[in-house]
Amino acid sequence: MGRIKVPRKSTSVDMTAMCDVAFLLLTFFILTATSRQPDPLDIKTPSSSVQFKVPDKDLAILSIGKGKVFIEIIGQDVKKLTLQKMATLYSTSFTEDEAKRFGVISSFGVPFGNLKQFINLNGDDRAKFEAKLNGIPTDSTTNGELYRWIEQSRRATAELHNTEMRISIKGDSKEEYPTIRKIVDVLQKQQVNKFSLITSAEAAAK
Repeated sequence: MGRIKVPRKSTSVDMTAMCDVAFLLLTFFILTATSRQPDPLDIKTPSSSVQFKVPDKDLAILSIGKGKVFIEIIGQDVKKLTLQKMATLYSTSFTEDEAKRFGVISSFGVPFGNLKQFINLNGDDRAKFEAKLNGIPTDSTTNGELYRWIEQSRRATAELHNTEMRISIKGDSKEEYPTIRKIVDVLQKQQVNKFSLITSAEAAAK
């Protein structure tokens, strides 16, 4: 008796729907992602064998090089609230569009009086504009601009996230001591005696 032949069925699967979902997700991430802007200062950090990951939130990074100081406030919400608080202190105001543009700027190093002009420039023009200036003024008094930026960003972090903001210093290995000392003085005047130094990785000794 001959065998009954079972009709073969196609094993192909229609992947059209899955491809559509994959491309939709890819498009979403591309459109919502914020590109990392290059550092405005060419800083060669000192090497260290100590490994500690810098947190990605509730953090301010002070970059020091060529006698200039830049600040990077992590988190768009903290940046915007800090800008609002600084505007109140200096009796000025920023539009909603300016606050939004400021929220996606990484680090900046301009006096507060030049900030509005700086915000309204595009990326390339901002770098050229910063190069002409001397960074954020580092007067160690409580009325100094760097003091105010750190103070108000700490308050904004505590207000929004109910936590203490961490401070990291990214200094050039060849930077002169007086510039670093000014930054430390500003921190100590706010009772910030604990901060981290950003260094480049070094192979551990065998």
